[in-house]
Formats: sequence, structure tokens, C-alpha cells
Amino acid sequence: MVRRSRRSKWRKVFSLRNGMIVLSLIILGVSTYFFAQSIETFDYVVETNAFFAPFEYYDNRKIVGVDIEIIERVAEKLKARIEIKNVEFDLIIDNVANGVIADAGAAGLTITPARAEKVNFSIPYYDSVQYVIFNKENPPETRGDHIVWEALAGKTLGSQMGGTGYLFMSDEVGEGVLKDTGTVVKGFDSHQLAADAIGAHIIDYAIADELAAQFIVEKNPKLAALPLYYQGATIEEDYPAEESYAIAVNKQQPELLDTFNEVLVEMLEPDEDGKSEIDKLILKYMGLTEEK
Repeated sequence: MVRRSRRSKWRKVFSLRNGMIVLSLIILGVSTYFFAQSIETFDYVVETNAFFAPFEYYDNRKIVGVDIEIIERVAEKLKARIEIKNVEFDLIIDNVANGVIADAGAAGLTITPARAEKVNFSIPYYDSVQYVIFNKENPPETRGDHIVWEALAGKTLGSQMGGTGYLFMSDEVGEGVLKDTGTVVKGFDSHQLAADAIGAHIIDYAIADELAAQFIVEKNPKLAALPLYYQGATIEEDYPAEESYAIAVNKQQPELLDTFNEVLVEMLEPDEDGKSEIDKLILKYMGLTEEK
């Protein structure tokens, strides 16, 4: 019988242990390399809120819509990689203004003086009117073919938080014609959720942008929508609650802003039928054409 020394036995143990450590380090290094290779890098980040059809919405797990096509055209013109991130709507302007999290925002954003202090806006590419969504069995009083703010007095109103409808109704309840009328304002994460709250008897009426309202009521036969106006001395002098959409861009990104403007000018050019590419994209994503 050959007796092995303790030193020889421990030498083999340490040798095996060291070999395993080296192998582990090699595996870790290879894994880190391939992980690093799999991380996508982007030149710009554009934030959106993908619950605002036809401008941006989820089709299965992919964000599609008018604004997305505008962004893709900009990426192509710049030969740049642009990441589109879905975030809460009321975070977009501040994130773009900060410039660290996002370079631009595209979410049917309305140009307002307060927002324009924080970000640069592209040229407007769509003019919209606010609409009132209501249950057909509980319609508000109409004035001609529209609804005026005064008809909403004493009701519970809902809209997407941070959206133009929410800003409009908050102003009217705070300092406008709905002040001290018992009108209640509720905020929701999307226009769709606001509309759903009507059926759940959480609110009486929802306020949304025109196309968003039309998109919602087309899918729900119990709902209807009419434009929202400010009341004049006569019906003829009533005027709509209007807004203009634009792309928000960080103030330190002049090239990105110029490219958005260049793309929008091209896409707003009417063809021989008088329709622009933006017009056609709106019809496409409203489901009013056969194009996919």
C-alpha cells in the first residue's frame, strides 16, 4: 500500500479548485461579452403614450400609428437608430425638457405656452377639436350640432391626465364657466379608460381629442360623441375648443428638430386629390382604408 502525503492531497484539491475558478471566469467573460453585444444602442429616444389611436397604440405587442411613422421617417432621413418608449403621458414634456431620459416626445402633443417654455415644438401637423363622449341613454344638452361647456355644469367629467382635455376642463372648473357649479374633474391614464368609466358610472362624460373620441365610439355602440364648444352670444358665434399637435423636442437638439420639421413638411404636402400623407395615415390607422 502506498501512503499519499497530506501535502499531495491538498495540492490536488487546490489545483482542482483553481481550475474551476479559471473556468468560471472564462464562462463569465464570454457571457458578459455576448450580453454586451446584445444590448442595443440608440442615437435618440422618443417617448410616447401608446393609448392614443390613431396616432399611437399597441397592435398586439408593437406600437403603431401616425406618430410612429413620422418617427421612422425621421430615423431614415438621419440614418439614426431611434428608440420609441411608452411612458405615462404626463411625464413626456418634463422628460424631454430634461434631455437625459428622452430627446423628443410624440403623443398627439398639443402646443401650449407652458409647454413651449420647456421644449421646442415642431411645426403643427394636425388640428383637433375636443369632443364630449357620452352614453346615448344619458346625453348632455346640445346646442345645434355641438355641446357647450355650460351643459356640463354639475356633472362628473373625466379625461386623460395631462392631456389637453384634462387641462381644458380643469381650467373651466377652476376659473372658467364651470367654477362653483359642483362640477367634478377626474383623471385617467388614457382616453379609453375615461370612456370606460362612463359605463361603470364613475363619471358622466369624458372629454377627449376628436379622433380618439371617434375611435372609441366606433368600437362601442352604447357611446356617442359630439364636439365641445365655447358659448358665444348666439349659436353662430359659438367656437370650438381647438388645439394643434406637434412633436416636442429637447431645446439642445436643433438637428433633430430641423429633421422633424423637414419630414412633416413633406408629409403635409397635399397630392393631386388634395390629401396629404398625414391625412392618409390617419385614415389607415382609423381602419377606414384597406391598407395595413
